[in-house]
Amino acid sequence: MAKVSEQVDRSVAQKQVPSLPQLKQTVSSTSYPLQTLDDNAVTPKTPADEGKEFFLSTRSEDERPICVYELRLDPDGGPNKDRSYIRLPPAYIPYILRVSLDAGTPASKNGVFKTNFPLDGGVFERNKFVERKLPSDFSKPIQVDLPISHAGAFMYWVEYDGEVAGERAKGREGYFNIDPILRTKARSPILSSDLKPLTPAQGGAVLSPEIVYLPLDGLAILTVVSKWMGPISNWRQHFTEAGDRGYTMLHWTPLQERGSSNSPYSIKDQKIYDPSIFTGSVNPDTVDARVKEILHVAKEEYGLLNLTDVVLNHTASDSPWLIDHPEAGYSPANTPHLTPAFELDTAILEFSSSLASKGLPTQVRSESDVDVLMTNLAESIKARNMWQYYVLDVEREKEVVKDAIKSGKFVPWSGPDVAGKSIVALAKVVKTSSVVAGLNELGLRYGARSNGEMAAGFLKAASVNIVNDVDTLVKMWGRVVDVINVPLYEEWEKDMKIALDHVKNRLRYIRLKENGPKLGEISASCPLVEPYFTRLTPPGPFDQGKYSLANNGWIWDANPLQNFALPPSKAYLRREVIVWGDCVKLRYGSGPVDNPWLWEHMMSYVRMLAATFDGFRIDNCHSTPVHVGVAMLDAARIVNADLYVCAELFTGSEDMDLVFVQKLGINSLVREAGNAHDPKEFSRIMYRYGLGKPLGSMDGACLTNMEELDPPFGKGPTRPCIVSPLNGSVPHALMYDLTHDNESYLDKRSAEHALSVAGIVTFGYCAIASVKGFDDLHPKLLNLVEEKRQYELTQLGENSGIARAKRLLNGLHREMVLGGFDEGHYWQEGDYILVQRMHPTTQKGYLLIARTAFSKGSKDRGIVNTIELSRTRARFVYGASIEFLSYKTLYDPNTIRGLPGKLVEIPDVVVPQISHDVAPFCRITVPDYFPPGSILIFEVEVQNLDNELDTFCASDADKAFGNLDLVDLNVILYRADGEERDATSGLIGAYDVPGFVKLTYCGLEGWMHPLRHIMKSNDLGHPLCENFRQGLWALDYIYSRLQKQIIQFPKLAQPAQWFKERTERIKASVPSYLRPKYFAILISTAYKAARCAAIEQCSEFVYTGHDFTQNLAMCAIQMHGMVQSASLDPAKSTPSLAAGLPHFGTGWARCWGRNFEGAKKHILAFASTLKHGLIPNLLDSLRKPRYNSRDSPWWMLQNIQDYVASAPDGLSILSEPVKRRFPIDDTWVEWDDSRAYAYTSTLAEIIQEILQRHASGIAFREHDAGPNLDMQMKDEGFDIKIRVDWDTGFIFGGNQHNCGTWMDKMGESEKAGTKGVPGTPRDGAPVEITGLLKSTLRWLDTLSSFGSFPFKGVEATGEISFTDSSYDPLTCYYVPLNAGDDSRYDVNPAIINRRGIYKDVYGSGPGREWSDYQFRPNFPIAMTVAPELFHTQHALHALHLADQVLRSSLGMKTLDPSDMQYRPQYDNSNDTTDQRVAKGLNYHNGPEWGWPLGYFLRAYLYFDTRFGAGKEDTTQTLHYLHKILLTPKHHIQTDPWAGIPELTNKNGQYCADSCNTQAWSASTLLDFLEEVHKMASCE
Repeated sequence: MAKVSEQVDRSVAQKQVPSLPQLKQTVSSTSYPLQTLDDNAVTPKTPADEGKEFFLSTRSEDERPICVYELRLDPDGGPNKDRSYIRLPPAYIPYILRVSLDAGTPASKNGVFKTNFPLDGGVFERNKFVERKLPSDFSKPIQVDLPISHAGAFMYWVEYDGEVAGERAKGREGYFNIDPILRTKARSPILSSDLKPLTPAQGGAVLSPEIVYLPLDGLAILTVVSKWMGPISNWRQHFTEAGDRGYTMLHWTPLQERGSSNSPYSIKDQKIYDPSIFTGSVNPDTVDARVKEILHVAKEEYGLLNLTDVVLNHTASDSPWLIDHPEAGYSPANTPHLTPAFELDTAILEFSSSLASKGLPTQVRSESDVDVLMTNLAESIKARNMWQYYVLDVEREKEVVKDAIKSGKFVPWSGPDVAGKSIVALAKVVKTSSVVAGLNELGLRYGARSNGEMAAGFLKAASVNIVNDVDTLVKMWGRVVDVINVPLYEEWEKDMKIALDHVKNRLRYIRLKENGPKLGEISASCPLVEPYFTRLTPPGPFDQGKYSLANNGWIWDANPLQNFALPPSKAYLRREVIVWGDCVKLRYGSGPVDNPWLWEHMMSYVRMLAATFDGFRIDNCHSTPVHVGVAMLDAARIVNADLYVCAELFTGSEDMDLVFVQKLGINSLVREAGNAHDPKEFSRIMYRYGLGKPLGSMDGACLTNMEELDPPFGKGPTRPCIVSPLNGSVPHALMYDLTHDNESYLDKRSAEHALSVAGIVTFGYCAIASVKGFDDLHPKLLNLVEEKRQYELTQLGENSGIARAKRLLNGLHREMVLGGFDEGHYWQEGDYILVQRMHPTTQKGYLLIARTAFSKGSKDRGIVNTIELSRTRARFVYGASIEFLSYKTLYDPNTIRGLPGKLVEIPDVVVPQISHDVAPFCRITVPDYFPPGSILIFEVEVQNLDNELDTFCASDADKAFGNLDLVDLNVILYRADGEERDATSGLIGAYDVPGFVKLTYCGLEGWMHPLRHIMKSNDLGHPLCENFRQGLWALDYIYSRLQKQIIQFPKLAQPAQWFKERTERIKASVPSYLRPKYFAILISTAYKAARCAAIEQCSEFVYTGHDFTQNLAMCAIQMHGMVQSASLDPAKSTPSLAAGLPHFGTGWARCWGRNFEGAKKHILAFASTLKHGLIPNLLDSLRKPRYNSRDSPWWMLQNIQDYVASAPDGLSILSEPVKRRFPIDDTWVEWDDSRAYAYTSTLAEIIQEILQRHASGIAFREHDAGPNLDMQMKDEGFDIKIRVDWDTGFIFGGNQHNCGTWMDKMGESEKAGTKGVPGTPRDGAPVEITGLLKSTLRWLDTLSSFGSFPFKGVEATGEISFTDSSYDPLTCYYVPLNAGDDSRYDVNPAIINRRGIYKDVYGSGPGREWSDYQFRPNFPIAMTVAPELFHTQHALHALHLADQVLRSSLGMKTLDPSDMQYRPQYDNSNDTTDQRVAKGLNYHNGPEWGWPLGYFLRAYLYFDTRFGAGKEDTTQTLHYLHKILLTPKHHIQTDPWAGIPELTNKNGQYCADSCNTQAWSASTLLDFLEEVHKMASCE
């Protein structure tokens, strides 16, 4: 460990400080290198210019891969809530922020990405935005690469075409903050080679000349108050002490000249340093230089960066410039609503000075004194009649109305009818009208008043019968005003009650309470409570309202975005402000134009500080107007681009905190360990803000990808890069053990608690901080105003409190951060908190055991178990406790001293190594003497860890998985439980995780679903991770399931061996807590390689496509595999396609007659089964196929047509010989009968046979008809009849007892009387069959004309060619929108439910004619395959109706919700008497099926881009349709089945009886995306 520590700072110095000159950062805008623009002009070169130069420059040989941080935006172009704040690392070397959007999302519609980061170089300007046009490709990912080169706070948004033509939409704003680069001197190790802490004299933590970059987490800040340090000449001693104690930055309370209160935060002049820090006379012209010089000394000679408070909210009440610029504060003159608050404040002052004369107590000694004073104060205020600020003057109101009426000056009433209304009703109308002005403004007594002429017009409208009775109207108006005034009086009384309550509580606190300051006698100079206004006295006569300025303060639980000095806030009037009497609140207005002098003055102030200090702490940040903070920090960062900014926020809301962090670019938020009230809460706080990453984190190892980076400016070299996803950030923490404004631990916990807090805080992976005096054990909170003594300098001596321990702790903290020990673990047991911090690669680190001391008194060891660390060696480093001779310290009038505490070092703790049959371990036992407040530190290291294991686990995956075919990959990636058990004869099933669920798939996708969440969030508490820690079962499962299937799948030998080699090495050296990490590396690496191997075997459309395209394509691998119970060959097992999972994965249910997405083998296998002119809808491995589907042959013919169009040499399939499963006479024979497969046809002949058999008519009874074949169907249902109607050319078939299309639900409920009753018979000519038939005939006619198909037509009454038909679906299927057109179409108006649609069926059987008119999602299928059949405008209208009525989130409703049969909730177990739903009879009568959505999208695309909104601009249509895909896209990404479901219930609700993933649901969406891709290719 010592060797590692020895190299920490040096290696960082060598590896991280760039040698390229253009990467040097600057601290002044005037010191940028000069950039020549032409022969006569040069401009400063900014960091953004240098970043651009870097990416344009030639790549150096030793250049590391560029870091790319990918930020995925939501479809609307805004950041996901979890990613609304992004914190990026310092730009030591320029890197890339990649913004990505899914293709086709709304924000990509002519989208433009805008940011105020100066991407193209130049100086940052808050309101100057750079644009990057988003790519418009609908088939590929949308990415914009932004070169990042310097620190700051930046915003972005995406602007795009809105839904209303001509309007641009703006996406939600997002923010990214880039950490500053902090440089400091390197230090030598804090420990010796034998792990002993080294003193400065021994060379421990000594500064070296080398410079290192200090990450924010490496900061160790010490707060100091300069007025307690003595003059500058003494400061070097303080620097020595702070440096020797391991601090890396000093936080200076303001060094500016202080006001009369002597508080550092009450600044008298912002641009003048406090003269008291100097001795003797000082030349004002040298002050700035001397301060800069001493701070430079701190930085260069002592390794201490410098941070100062910046006070933007207020100035000292005696700031001399306030006399010249009273507009800089809030006064009754410029903020009139403060007038009554000022009068109330004056009343309190006058009351305070009159107590003695009134015989009232001038000192508060009891509650009765408080009550007496408050009673008299209330009376004094009441006498001022301040209610007049609220109400209207009734008498004046009467007079102005009377004058207006008498003079005949009426403004006619134009508001609501008020004639005859009651007085109360009239008053209500008046309050909301413009008749009365000034309500609630409070700027004047009786400031609310009416316009007499408008009031007269109002009265005339209200009293039409008495318009000439002046006295009556005036009296009436007086009554209206009285009603208006009543709630205003009540408001005054309520406000005064609140104000007096606040005064009383404050009076009690400052003069009576034990924990208050107990102020003395009440007088004019020391009033009852602090004054709310500073009363300036300029020379000569003056306006008191102009020179009385509101003091600043704070309010409990206030909205930090609301300025409490401005209306509508009444905080000053209601005395809600806990005021700082020595500070005047500054009035910035909305921008510099409102108060130019103040803005320039304060801008100059922050620029001065930015040039001197390395960082700012924003004082009272939550009360700083956001726009002010933004502007001031922008100005400061121009001077110092790497300014570190921290703040303490008291917003009470993490969301509100983010507003300030994002907009101001706050790098760290102050967090306080002292806020923890017990060990559990302390552990929680540290875990939340100081964990870093949990031990065994996965994100860095599993979620990054190596890629090639295209030049971000379009020019320059391509560079290798590492892409890491951004998942959102939590504001960085600056964890204080104690702040300068909090009580000491002696007061709030115990003195002993300090040491344990110091240990626990310094082991946090965050910036840490303390206050001068904490290490020295100061007993009390020091008063910034009243304390005048100076710090005692104890260095590391005997009286230095816990300083020696703190030196070690701070040193280890710095080394752990610089060394990358970013993984940690906190666990709490009773009063004990244990912290382990480790390096993620070397698995070396430290363990802290701390005994907290939240309570005073106890000295015992407490109860703590021994600590056992598997496969780990632990060596003692340090241990200490603290003893106090006394908890009091003698008061020294000159020096601030700490408690007499003694740091007692604990003797070495020997840690034995213990052998065990599972794995060796070390056992740490806490010593018997370990009182509260004690700490122990051990160096820990995992033993015999395979240092190359990370690399090895991620290696050679492409070789192991690259040669697998798609069936092999089905085994590797998928296989549902039922499939796996079928394929392995029940030997293997899906892995069951205790406390979680059985995994969805046996293959890698099954593991990846939970792992995606685990890896993204490092959720190592997940039950899956616990399973990995407890045993090796998962590793064994993965290897053994592949090994056992090598005989059937020989190519699995390579991946099996790959897993074996890696699992053996994991088992040999990895401790249990690291197993989840290595398992995740193994699985994610294998998954990426296997998925890549699958995608590379797909078409160009897929492998160059976006994630959604590829996810849909992977469903083909998901469905296509080998099981024993289903095959395309009855004699042997062959790969086959599952219809859906999990319900249709095995046996007869696996291969359905409508799924031909597989390819040639599936087509030929199904073609071989042709019988009766039909294709089976249930294949049953060709053993017992069933023929009761009328649409199957037409789907097969469409698929053959698609295959011919898509496959290389696709036409040759028509010549393929096909052995026929059944004899030519359709006799049923078993598959192994000699007559089976006895003759052969070509595929072309089979196609012709289908057409001819239909033309001739089909009539047969199913083989083995009866219960053995179908136990639900009635006898008549087994009779199959199909015919061609030669008048229309349509194919008719079916009857009321069978269901021969895809809507094939057969009734099963005897209780409901629906057994054998089809839910959707669809007998007649279903619209999709008509379309498929037309598509087939068109195709064959074309082939025949080119001689590519050996037949010309079919034989019927005579030979009929493929084009001889009387097709006119326009009249047969269309239901006209207007009833007046009915005579032109074949419709029965009496049974029309919805117009403007296409019938679902033409010619339903007798008594079921109404079913023709059901609006279902089948007509888009016909539109897709045979668009020529449809009238364009009719088609568009019907599609728009389907979009509005049938489309759902993941599919299409199977029935119009207005239909009487509509029942959207499918529950196959429902066995009620409800005939509509019993036993799931409503399967196709409302539930929302996935696969028709793809056809709807394709039909919409076709017609809308040719004849609709997309005719002129196809992107209009494409964007609209891609918006529809957002939900399916999200579903396939997040659902454990990684597919699109068969169906959902109403509004996309989960349906338990649905297949969770279905082949055709995914394939039809993929078809749509391919058409979009082809459109783009054509264009």
